[in-house]
Amino acid sequence: MGAMNELINRQGVDALARILAEAATGTDWPHVAAAASDLDDLSLRGRTDAVSSALLADVRQLPDPGYPTAARIFRSALSGVGFTGWILWPVSETAVTLALEPGSGSDPGPDFEDCLALLAELTPRLTREFAIRRLLAADLARSLGIIQGWTGHPDEHVRRLASEGTRPYLPWAVRVPAVVLHPEASLPILDALYRDPSEYVRRSVANHLNDVARHAPALVVATAARWLAAPDANTSWVVRHGLRTLIKKAHPGALALQGFTPASVAVTGPTLDRNSVAIPGELAFDFAIANTGNYDAKLAVDYVVHYVKANGTQSAKVFKIAALTLAAGETRTLSKRHAFRQMTTRVHHPGVHALELQINGIRHGHTEFELHV
Repeated sequence: MGAMNELINRQGVDALARILAEAATGTDWPHVAAAASDLDDLSLRGRTDAVSSALLADVRQLPDPGYPTAARIFRSALSGVGFTGWILWPVSETAVTLALEPGSGSDPGPDFEDCLALLAELTPRLTREFAIRRLLAADLARSLGIIQGWTGHPDEHVRRLASEGTRPYLPWAVRVPAVVLHPEASLPILDALYRDPSEYVRRSVANHLNDVARHAPALVVATAARWLAAPDANTSWVVRHGLRTLIKKAHPGALALQGFTPASVAVTGPTLDRNSVAIPGELAFDFAIANTGNYDAKLAVDYVVHYVKANGTQSAKVFKIAALTLAAGETRTLSKRHAFRQMTTRVHHPGVHALELQINGIRHGHTEFELHV
């Protein structure tokens, strides 16, 4: 994470202090300038928090402290080219903190709504989906009412923010319980964007739909069916990507929607190239699928690795191989290699693991192997 931490570094914070001083003539930003020399031992998140705290301290020393003054200065800084990149993360966090701060002497209503507008203005310089989460948590209905309007914005970055910022399980971001509890709340945003001309936006819509599938699969399948009934050239990809987790989980409605109906197949294998694997290492396997029915069969071909957990039990994870169509009587042989290495997102434990195939949601060929760590 060292390289990631350097996304906010001393040079960037020094530049931020200069930019803000130029944006608001006569202001000083001593806490921001001092924070530039105290970043070395901090993570990226820690650096963001430290710079945001410094910004708050300097704003509160201004003659007219509070959100309106800070927002005016930040908007003035946007007129220059240097006010961009990762240094805007602490800037946006500062704006949200001030907008939500009680007792600032200003009406929190305009501050709340103006802060959302400010994040939309900042997002072309650096996407603002992290900062927006606290506003969603503070007032979901009010936030979504404003965010819905972004779906018609001419800038693709703002339209993407509408989808990405409201994702239930946005990576690295704080959870917003109300978004998870009310999955239907963000659907009007996705409905407005699934045919967006920008791939950047459409990919966010698909990932958002896939997030919702974790806790509202029936709603996701119904939504995907509606989209497929009113498609454009890109809708099939958006739906396929949005249903990917449900397909791996063998959800019947998702499988049927993608044409993966029950099929008559005979599966031979998987045949492993070895019985034991040492980390780091790879396991290769092959298998054959025969369509024993009288009609073409559209197949979702996946494989499942049953990992050993720290307590000795197993946890299954599904991986995609291919989607293919076999003619009646046709046989296809496929092969795959699976890598085993320690990662921050998956810690491997020694013991007997297993691999099996999954064809249109049906498991085949449970085969064991030993993993050495």
